[in-house]
Amino acid sequence: MKVAVVGASGNVGTAVLNHLVDASEVTGVVGIARRMPDRDVAPYSSAEWHLVDVGAEARDDAAEEAIIERLVAAFDGVDAVVHLAWLIQPNHERDLLRRTNVEGTARVARAVVRAGVGHLVCASSWAVYSPAPDLTPRDEAWARDGVRSSHYSVDKAAQERVLDDLEAEYPELVVTRMRTGLVLTADAGASIARYFIGPWVPRRLLAPGALPILPTPTGLRAQVVHADDAGRAYLEVLRRRAGGGFNLSTGETLLGEDLARILDHGRTVPVPAGVARSLLHYAWRSRLFASDPGFLDMATTLPVMDVTRARRELEWEPRHDADATVRDLLDGMVRRAGGASVPLRPHDRSFEGVPGLRPALRGRAPAATGEPGGPLDRELLRTYLDDHLSGSTAGVARIERMARAYADTPIGPDLRLLAGEIGHGRDELMTLMDELGLPTRPHRQGLAWVAERLGRLKTNGRVTHQSPLTVLLELELMRSAVAGQAGLWQTMVEIAGDLGMGRDRFAELAERSIAFQTRLEELHARVRGDALRASGERPLKLA
Repeated sequence: MKVAVVGASGNVGTAVLNHLVDASEVTGVVGIARRMPDRDVAPYSSAEWHLVDVGAEARDDAAEEAIIERLVAAFDGVDAVVHLAWLIQPNHERDLLRRTNVEGTARVARAVVRAGVGHLVCASSWAVYSPAPDLTPRDEAWARDGVRSSHYSVDKAAQERVLDDLEAEYPELVVTRMRTGLVLTADAGASIARYFIGPWVPRRLLAPGALPILPTPTGLRAQVVHADDAGRAYLEVLRRRAGGGFNLSTGETLLGEDLARILDHGRTVPVPAGVARSLLHYAWRSRLFASDPGFLDMATTLPVMDVTRARRELEWEPRHDADATVRDLLDGMVRRAGGASVPLRPHDRSFEGVPGLRPALRGRAPAATGEPGGPLDRELLRTYLDDHLSGSTAGVARIERMARAYADTPIGPDLRLLAGEIGHGRDELMTLMDELGLPTRPHRQGLAWVAERLGRLKTNGRVTHQSPLTVLLELELMRSAVAGQAGLWQTMVEIAGDLGMGRDRFAELAERSIAFQTRLEELHARVRGDALRASGERPLKLA
């Protein structure tokens, strides 16, 4: 049995890989992620890897088709696909989350069908269920409309509707939904703290016994499962080709007083859920806390899951109880424990709730070629790309302003087209940094934006009206800017192999930038003849 795992570098993905690589019946594992893990470290070293972002923005049908075709190629020859890719942050960017979580699932589903894969196992969640009025355990038949005030829950419900449609259209395909509680482990401690808490809560407060008293929202309840136990359940589903929904948790329900017992000395202060929600809302809006109030809504309204089906049909029993699972996570959070993938990176204080702040690239040695070389220095690469991003920010601002300022002149249409295409080049650079897990420095882009606007104050010899020199100088500056952009993409062609990426992508971007230079040179030729002439008050009176 050959298995492909989409989202194989995250918390659950790593746990699934751990069990797949040790299973005698598994003959091959394909890992798919948008950011490459360290392939010299187990369990990632046992997989064949493909870089695919299932949530990438497709600007047209051709781009959409390209994403699906990359998935189809990765699924070639596999017997089952495990789909785990899911975005939790940045949760202020709702469109991005839905594109990855719901549309990404639809892309995987289409690729599974096209590749002829017979079994799709999808990571669903406790969050898919509709609210329940009490703590009576509910089985897999409970309503699946989610909690409407939680984007996470709404997307989980929408994801399952994608699977419903898939099953209806392709009844021969085995589709499995793994409805887990909170999947916890020490090795995800740093990651879970980044995703759900953020940078401002001292980690030492999470150590058992550190808090003298714990405020707990009324109605709080939680179900958890250890990542290792979840990984075993996924393996059992694959072995048995078991379809349908499976609830997965330790079978216990943790209430506020249980969490207080684990976190402190068992002393709690009940806080009305409405008050707690208001406080959380403002903390989230101000970026002081990573979790939005929708997570609290889930934790106070979702039903308790009945896990009988998993125990009966998979012969699965959790090896970690709820207390031990939570304590394991807390230990990992305090230690900032992690793993050898970008999502699980340890000791990183980047806040993923703020757009643009992303993890650090793990350097990787180039393939043995007999030529001098060594691992890429991630800080040098980050600085290099970030410097180009700052320059690109200023360049895009300049070309967009030129397109507006000269809209009614003969060169206006050309400038408008160039502005859109050069802006797309900047988007490609930001996407690249995101794929590599390289944090940007937003303040530098802000300074570049300000510097470009200050540059407009230069009069070029005229105060009361536009100087004939302005358009000439601006076109020359833009020629320099796109020449720098071409150099960037040419450099990326050279190091693409070290990053586990294709050279063709960067070669195409380099060719585009060179073409920009040619088009700007043509515009420059159209205006330079009159710009310095005494009668040329406005050099754009062109034939």
